[in-house]
This record gives sequence, structure tokens and C-alpha cells, in this order.
Amino acid sequence: MAEITTFLTFDNQAEAATNLYVALFDGKIVSTMRYGDVGPGPKGSVLSVTFEILGQTLHALNGGPHFTFSQGMSLFITCDTQAEIDRYYDKLLADGGKELQCGWVSDKFGVVWQIVPKVLQSLIGDPDPKKAGRTMQAMMQMKKLDIAKLKQAHAAA
Repeated sequence: MAEITTFLTFDNQAEAATNLYVALFDGKIVSTMRYGDVGPGPKGSVLSVTFEILGQTLHALNGGPHFTFSQGMSLFITCDTQAEIDRYYDKLLADGGKELQCGWVSDKFGVVWQIVPKVLQSLIGDPDPKKAGRTMQAMMQMKKLDIAKLKQAHAAA
């Protein structure tokens, strides 16, 4: 059966990025491939890393400076608690990451992440358009999503 696996191509930071993600998400490195005598990278340097985080297998490749990331593709993390949101958001933002709108973060490697509470879908999907609308308006004003404030907006009269 065919499989789909996320493949992240970095300039030369595949190993550093993988180490961050594995540590942050309590994951594991499955395998590491290194360049041999024929390159194109220096012999022994990392070509690619296969790793697992949160039950997902991903591949990271050092492909050179012409590879960059954009908001057109992001990794979506659903969280049960504000503590989870805070942990992931703050760690991915550290050391040069960028805050984006509505729970999105671009980490120091340029990979874009959406850090979203699981409850958000039911709040903005509420059949009451006023409740859903207030929640959406509150979310659009946030960078890091705040579960309590989203619930407060939803419940406001």
C-alpha cells in the first residue's frame, strides 16, 4: 500500500532541526544517512534523517540553499491544554523563530507550524453563527492561541 510521509528539505540544518523536533515532541531518530566519497556534501556530513514525532514519520534532507519553507505548507499540532500550546509555541519560537497570526509559528529553520487547541474546531464550528463569529474574531486578534479567551468569546452574550 502506498504511504505519504512529510519530507522537509533544509539548506544544511536537517540534523539540528531533527534534534529540536525529536526533543520537543519526545520523538526518536529512526535513521541517519551521511554523504560518502562522491558528495555532494562533505564526506560524513548528514544527507538525511528519518525521524518520528507524535506518531508521524518525517524525513529531513540537506538539499542546499535553494530550498526554503513558506506558509503554504505547515505542520498542524492539536493540543488538549494551554500548557501544551505554551510549551510547543515557546520552544518553536525560541532562538529566532517568528510569531505569525492565529497560532502559527515559523521556527528558526523556517518550518511553519500551527499550534491549535482541539476545542477550537467545535467553537468556530458552532451552529450558532454569533458564537462562532465571536470566537473567530477573537482568534484573528491572537498570535498564540489562548483557550480561555477563545471560550470566553464564544460564551459572551
